[in-house]
Amino acid sequence: MPTEFELRQKNAQFANRARTGKNPVKQSRQDRLAKRSPISLWALGIVLFVVVGGVFFEIIRLIFL
Repeated sequence: MPTEFELRQKNAQFANRARTGKNPVKQSRQDRLAKRSPISLWALGIVLFVVVGGVFFEIIRLIFL
């Protein structure tokens, strides 16, 4: 049975090979968090609603008033 040191060493080697692209695996949690958008989807939706809604109501005001 491999020792804890050997397991850690094999895991480190596998992680290095995976990072270089030799063994494609799913991304680590740290890599996924690094690529996340700084603004959440609901906040982006609210901003778009305010901007697009404002433009929409301004066009209606210009046409009908």
